[in-house]
Amino acid sequence: MNALLDFTFPCAWKAEILPARPVILPARHFVYPRDVEEVERGALEVLVRTDEPGTSPFLATCALGFRDPVVPTGVWSAPNPQELCAVAGGYTYIIDTSAPERFTMLPYRPVLEVRPVVDQRLLLFVGHRGILAWGVAGEAWETKKLSDEGVTITSIEGGMLRGLGWNLITDKETPFTLDLQSGEQVR
Repeated sequence: MNALLDFTFPCAWKAEILPARPVILPARHFVYPRDVEEVERGALEVLVRTDEPGTSPFLATCALGFRDPVVPTGVWSAPNPQELCAVAGGYTYIIDTSAPERFTMLPYRPVLEVRPVVDQRLLLFVGHRGILAWGVAGEAWETKKLSDEGVTITSIEGGMLRGLGWNLITDKETPFTLDLQSGEQVR
């Protein structure tokens, strides 16, 4: 599993992707989602150390979604410095590193692309039919359906995101433009 580390946003933690689950687990071990059977199919194992004094490292075991090189696997910093975004075969988890029992599993299964947008302080998650944006305070917005099967971001500039979505009826790529503040389609 080729895993990516992306620290575009400043973060209050350090992460190390482990090649396998350690034989001896650390005292703090969290499984995402909780008590899930999917972990038996495979998992992304991430050792996380926070900048908070007196806290010990924890192991984040993130259930693997798909074993396909098309879907991302890795760790991204998030707009909120306390949050860590772990993606395991397209399954996406936002983990509060100051309280690792608090997490959000994104509804897109799979996420096909993760794109940081520093100017807007957003982490974008592209799925088959739409885009979800994560900001400093959590989910910022989610688009309506942009495509019947496959969303492509072509550019991001001036607070606007331009992309293409495939239309089943016309069998063509249809362009769209989104306002990055609201997620609303402007064209």
